[in-house]
Amino acid sequence: MSDRIPFRVKPMLATLVKQPFDKPGWVYEEKYDGYRILAYKEGGRVTLLSRNANDRTETFSGVAKAVAKLPGRTLLLDGEVVVFDSKWVSRFQLLQNSGSEPSYAVFDCLYKDGLDLRRQPLTIRRAVLDKLLGKTSGRRDRIFASAFLASNGLKAFEVAKKKSYEGLVAKDISAPYVSGRSNKWLKVKVHQEDEFLIVGYTEPAGARKHFGALLLGAYDHGKLRFVGKVGTGFDHKSLANLYRMFQPLIRVKPAVVDPPRERDVTYLAPRLVAEIAYEELTADGKLRQPVFLGLRDDKRPQDVKLPEAK
Repeated sequence: MSDRIPFRVKPMLATLVKQPFDKPGWVYEEKYDGYRILAYKEGGRVTLLSRNANDRTETFSGVAKAVAKLPGRTLLLDGEVVVFDSKWVSRFQLLQNSGSEPSYAVFDCLYKDGLDLRRQPLTIRRAVLDKLLGKTSGRRDRIFASAFLASNGLKAFEVAKKKSYEGLVAKDISAPYVSGRSNKWLKVKVHQEDEFLIVGYTEPAGARKHFGALLLGAYDHGKLRFVGKVGTGFDHKSLANLYRMFQPLIRVKPAVVDPPRERDVTYLAPRLVAEIAYEELTADGKLRQPVFLGLRDDKRPQDVKLPEAK
């Protein structure tokens, strides 16, 4: 048997819906706030790839070592690399700024020892995963199986709210694994977090150095629109690091079709993707109470769309 997995996959993505629900034949998992990672174990070699196929093996070397120790010559796992806070809630911001070692919350097994499991229903894939991980199922382990919140979707949402999770992911247990956005996986958010493009910055005021606030944008039907500014979530180090990254991206004209009417703005080419927490997106398409959480390099700028739910 070859140790080479004969394919590479793009991840299956959940579709956002506005309201929690309960359906027969669905399961409800904790929605983790981290980096989506596909783990390929091929003999003695482990490769970790992000959702846009960036190699993250060295970045998350501890996770790679944990995958290497799993039984089986060939494995393809899908999950989320996370760091937990003191209440065991995953936080994207901690993944970037914490000195803690990340863990790997695995929710799917797509290949094992020569068997392609993608066409099998989720029930079969999850059974293979649970047997594979065995007792390594607690979030205190470096690698563990994702948590089911409750058998009822409405109760699962209440659990997610009570524990301050980002949300939940509902999955049709009969569905195969299909790359791309799917209506067989649905996500419901408790807290709003999304990616936005950094399209400029304002001048600093008072004691702050480097810049005041970031101007954010997102694509709406092919047009890049201004969605507001974020001025919180930074420390001295991130202000300096971001400012250095901005300098090669400076441009004279705004990239957004509806730039804000204010002075002392430096516009940037829309290349950097920021993870932003916010209260809501207002009726006129502006972020309310946004907070900067960090940069993402696992999503292409052209894929940053204005958030919407069915």
